[in-house]
Amino acid sequence: MKKDITRLYDDYRLGRTNRRDFIKKLTLAAGSAAAAMALLPSLEEKTLMVSPLRDDDELITEFIKYPAATGEMRGFLARPKKGKKFPAVVVIHENRGLQPHIQDVTRRMAKEGFLTLAPDALSPLGGTPDNDPAKAGTMMRELKNEDTVKNFVAAVKYLDTHPKSTGKVGCTGFCWGGAMTNQVAVNSPDLDAAVPYYGRQPALEDVVKIKAPLMAHYAGNDPGINAGIAAFEEELKKQNKEYQIFMYEGAGHAFNNDSNPERYNEEAAKLAWGRTVEFFKGKLK
Repeated sequence: MKKDITRLYDDYRLGRTNRRDFIKKLTLAAGSAAAAMALLPSLEEKTLMVSPLRDDDELITEFIKYPAATGEMRGFLARPKKGKKFPAVVVIHENRGLQPHIQDVTRRMAKEGFLTLAPDALSPLGGTPDNDPAKAGTMMRELKNEDTVKNFVAAVKYLDTHPKSTGKVGCTGFCWGGAMTNQVAVNSPDLDAAVPYYGRQPALEDVVKIKAPLMAHYAGNDPGINAGIAAFEEELKKQNKEYQIFMYEGAGHAFNNDSNPERYNEEAAKLAWGRTVEFFKGKLK
């Protein structure tokens, strides 16, 4: 059984299977989702500390640093191997830092034809710790919101002027990253499109500052986040903003996270992803 589990992880690490399928197979092999999640850190410890990157014939991936408000920010950058210039997308992680799942999401976006950057919000604190999401969650609470917003706005500017960029830049994010995507939309005049996933809405008085077209995805079973939708939409209408709001009934918060079997909703995730990619392809032309 140990060899089978190791083989499963090697297939995932080398890109022969995606994270969603890997988690499903690991859950079956381990006997339960809880057992699979308990095994995962020990599997990752052997390899992730060396390199979280996977072999991929279609993409060029690397960790980069870009200048920001608090100094250099670290980020995971991915782009197609074929092509000279690409529209760009910032991907903002959840409240556990730049985890392997978000690196996977970054690759997926790059495979859709985008120059894609996932910044590590924890860069000012030394970066997301390897194999310790709980510690990363604690560190996230130490960040200064004003500086963090500026650091992500700087990511938009970095992609706007990147030699492989067409100069069109979008932003998407999940959970904490969805709320941060809304803040980037408020604070970045260079942003061309924003797609927050189940993110807390910005202050109503800030909606007037939003320049980019907006597509917001929400889970039907997410009362804490959804409580702010009605007022947000009313203000978007009042300010004549271009926006779309989609509600995914039956899905819960973090439904896009396919590394978490308890939260992942495949139907909602695929539908939202297809809409997101189509939106970016239309707005970042």
